[in-house]
Amino acid sequence: MAKAQATSGAGQGGFRQAQAWLHTWCGLWFSWLLFAVFLTGTLAVFEEPITHWMTPEHHAEEAAALAAPAKPTASLGQRLDWGVAYMQEHHAGAGMWELWPADAKGAGELRVFWFDSQRQYASAELDAATGQALAAADHAPARQTLGGHHFVDFHYELHAGKVGLWIVGIAAMAMLVALVSGVITHKRIFKDFFTFRTRKGQRSWLDAHNAVAVLTLPFQFMIAYTGIVISGLTFMPAGVVTQFGADGAMAFQAALNEPGKPRPSGQPMALPALESFARRGEQLMGQPVRAVVIDHPGDAAARIGVYGWNEDAGARQRLSPSSGLAMFSAATGEVLQVRLPGGVDGGKASLTQSVLAGLHMVAFGGFALKWLYFLCGLAGSAMMATGAILFIVKRRSRHLGEFGSATARVYRLIEAANVAAIAGLGLACISFLWANRMVPLGLAHRDDWELAVFFGVWALALVHALARPAAAAWKEQLGLLAALCLLLPLLNALTVGDHLGAQLLRGDWESAGVELFALATGLAAVWGRRSMARRKSIAGSVRRSGASVEAEVKA
Repeated sequence: MAKAQATSGAGQGGFRQAQAWLHTWCGLWFSWLLFAVFLTGTLAVFEEPITHWMTPEHHAEEAAALAAPAKPTASLGQRLDWGVAYMQEHHAGAGMWELWPADAKGAGELRVFWFDSQRQYASAELDAATGQALAAADHAPARQTLGGHHFVDFHYELHAGKVGLWIVGIAAMAMLVALVSGVITHKRIFKDFFTFRTRKGQRSWLDAHNAVAVLTLPFQFMIAYTGIVISGLTFMPAGVVTQFGADGAMAFQAALNEPGKPRPSGQPMALPALESFARRGEQLMGQPVRAVVIDHPGDAAARIGVYGWNEDAGARQRLSPSSGLAMFSAATGEVLQVRLPGGVDGGKASLTQSVLAGLHMVAFGGFALKWLYFLCGLAGSAMMATGAILFIVKRRSRHLGEFGSATARVYRLIEAANVAAIAGLGLACISFLWANRMVPLGLAHRDDWELAVFFGVWALALVHALARPAAAAWKEQLGLLAALCLLLPLLNALTVGDHLGAQLLRGDWESAGVELFALATGLAAVWGRRSMARRKSIAGSVRRSGASVEAEVKA
């Protein structure tokens, strides 16, 4: 024991041994958080389908809209005039008006946006055929939910704001360290990729860990690095502080995103007709109009920005997801700025950051690339899970005594953390979907209750893992995970009257995809639980056989 303890530190042995120590402990202490960040980021790839499933009130409305004949709409100029008239009547004092005259095909409702007195984004919807404001009753009220955006928020900031952003950033740096040290440590890593030995205990876990790691190694490096770059100015604010001061974050964002934006002049001026600006903008940026934004409406310093729709095939071929922009002076009609699709304000550095952000968030490539990211994300999650499990499996047979007399207790805590971080997080995610159907619709702050279910179930999973033996905790949590996943389609049918067969018949692949993935996860949990039971049965048989042989020898 003393020898094992003496040679287990970072300063003992050669360079590869030091890297192995770094890989083991850096990987372990951050593996639980990284698994959660990676798994929720993987689910966030399909944020829109998850949100679609979690807002079933819109499904019938969307189906009816597709089946109904196209509604007549007014011309682009008329719709913009109606939007301006509404804003002048109801929100004349707002410093910004944003008009969305239609969708990319020139159909749909007219929407208007502004900042209210609390600087919150507010909106209204107008009929594109009459210009009349649509009441909320004209649409089916959707349940209050974060939808798939919950997984996005958790993925990059843990629902904890800037503190969470820093925590995830530190974890991403630890992931890079673990990846580099892992490559150095496993000198036969690529050879081992083609070797997988089933039912071999520690060897099987190591083979699984190596296989998923090597398979997606470039993806893991890319995701970790681009995730840090996206928030680079938060982690390294020296340049912003030097130029704009310690409290200059807002000034920096204004200079970056609104270059040349003038202050109000105080001289009133009627807003000119917007159609000519919109048509000129379309020609300059080569995209149909998505939005027309007026800064300082009613003032002589007003600017008119025309933004393009990015829903074209070309967007799938651009790494930078930005749309086109044409900015004009309202007073003179002068072109102040033109940004082509894929361009970015702020120079080469901003363009680089935008491209890397697009690479991280798979803003290009369409569904084929989303599926590739999703599968690689699942493999990355499996890499972290198998690494955490391998740590304990290895030490069950070879106790290293890293923590002296407290080593056994620390190992027990690590085992409980493994259960809660892996099986428990799965329970929290599927419980979030169950809460979407079970929490009453009229409950105030309903989305917060859904979030409370997610974190509450996750916390209960940790308490359960600490209270039960590790093997029992694994089996019980995997069993519950399987039940919740396999019963999700039934829950949906009982609560909203929709079922998987109907989704497939009407071509609702977003809802069907969510439920099919839940079923696949449930079957995987059943397989995992049965595998654990089989291994326990085999181990028991081996022990009984050994005891029989020993008794015969003694006899």
